[in-house]
Amino acid sequence: MTDFATRRTMMVDTQVRPSDVTKFTIIEAMLSVPREVYVPADKREAAYMGEHVPLGQGRVLMDPRTLAKMLDALDIQPGETVLDLGCGLGYSTAVIARMAEAVVAVEEDEGLAAEAQRTLSAQGVDNAAVVVGKLAEGAAKAGPYDVITVQGAAEVVPEGLLAQLKEGGRIGCLFMEGTLGVVRVGYKREGAVTWRFAFNASAPVLPGFAKSRAFAL
Repeated sequence: MTDFATRRTMMVDTQVRPSDVTKFTIIEAMLSVPREVYVPADKREAAYMGEHVPLGQGRVLMDPRTLAKMLDALDIQPGETVLDLGCGLGYSTAVIARMAEAVVAVEEDEGLAAEAQRTLSAQGVDNAAVVVGKLAEGAAKAGPYDVITVQGAAEVVPEGLLAQLKEGGRIGCLFMEGTLGVVRVGYKREGAVTWRFAFNASAPVLPGFAKSRAFAL
């Protein structure tokens, strides 16, 4: 039988801590949440490797380092509400739920969303809810949010999403610029979002977050 608990500790000790992630809440969450139950059954042996886990249809569960460093840069506080876009099978939501007051997760694939909600409920994550909808549209009815996380890459972030961020809130997003990826944190002040560099990473661009391509003859 695979010892996933040992793999979980190794993941934190070899992928998360060496990446300058030191916040106790992130370390505790990633040591506690069983990543293997939030990936497809045939991918469980690969759950703790330092790479993205394919979820199908071009979607991935982002590697532990990228998620941990993004959460570190966002500095989520216990009383905050978080919008988690592209939650996949729910791993990022489960991790964030251990840090925040509440999490609203959005997934546009109905199958992924239903399985994510089932797994989160089975794992006792009672301060998170998964809603089905377009990732790029967020979940305005439950907003505004203190923090927004984007679990995949973007070329552009829709203004409608930024409108769901509270004044003083933060958004973490991985921007793909050609073959290069940069994670930035956006801070909302006086209605405008200012982006700051956090670190380099890469991931597939999420549906609804690609730039419009000009038609050419």
